[in-house]
Amino acid sequence: MISDKMNIFPEKFETYMEQLVPRSGRGTPQIDEAMRYSLFAGGKRLRPMLMAASYEAFSGSLWEDDKTLLAFMTALEMIHTYSLIHDDLPAMDDDDFRRGKKTNHIVFGEDMAILAGDGLLNGAFEVMAQAVQDADARQAQALQAMTYIARTAGVRGMIGGQVIDVTGTGNDEKSLLVMYQKKTGALLAAALTAGAILGGAGRSDQRIMGIVALKAGMAYQIQDDILDVAGNEEETGKPVGSDEKRNQITYVKLKGLDQSRMDADRYLDEAIGALQRIHGQPADLTAIFKSLIGRSK
Repeated sequence: MISDKMNIFPEKFETYMEQLVPRSGRGTPQIDEAMRYSLFAGGKRLRPMLMAASYEAFSGSLWEDDKTLLAFMTALEMIHTYSLIHDDLPAMDDDDFRRGKKTNHIVFGEDMAILAGDGLLNGAFEVMAQAVQDADARQAQALQAMTYIARTAGVRGMIGGQVIDVTGTGNDEKSLLVMYQKKTGALLAAALTAGAILGGAGRSDQRIMGIVALKAGMAYQIQDDILDVAGNEEETGKPVGSDEKRNQITYVKLKGLDQSRMDADRYLDEAIGALQRIHGQPADLTAIFKSLIGRSK
């Protein structure tokens, strides 16, 4: 199961992802290079890992054996990567490094970085649409999962969170939490809920997974704020203190470091507690949360 193989999951998943990512065809090799530069830049592959673990919790089957699931895992990572490319742009966070490497627009230029993000987003839906067509008896499940991902990645989810971020309206605790729920929690909800749908979970369990994701997303984002103050470049993959340099409102700035640590741990405990209510096997998901999200200290 996944919790026993977290260290090797990213490399194993990438072998499947490499086979599924669409290429641009003749005449535009530079867009393929720019897309793959960020898509294969490393990282924990948290979102596909959570989707796989959620699927296994409800289906009792191994993630590697389900071609539909693999397509959706790949698509979600493509969406996540497009969001990072655009988030790093000068008009957004203006970051020069991501995961210890130069950001896409620094290497390929701002114009190509925008197009690389666009290519990954559209490619993600191409991958999912093809998976829906090939799903046969599970076509309704696959379509439901794709619809859920589209919703959480759009203006009601991740993009909506980015709007709050760039307009500077997340300047109090309530609006900051809404931004975190949308900007970070939404794609975690996409991972957990789509995995549950494809694994055969019922509606009540799908709703629980959405709640779990929002709680976990809060913990994850608060911990990112903590690492920006108290972490190091090896942990964050980019220079620490970047939020302070941009004079960005963060949870740490509002609540202080000690309270932020306590609140991050509380949200994580609430996420793990909610997991115990599902009609499935939550052990692997619990282990992943504790290992990859429980990092506030």
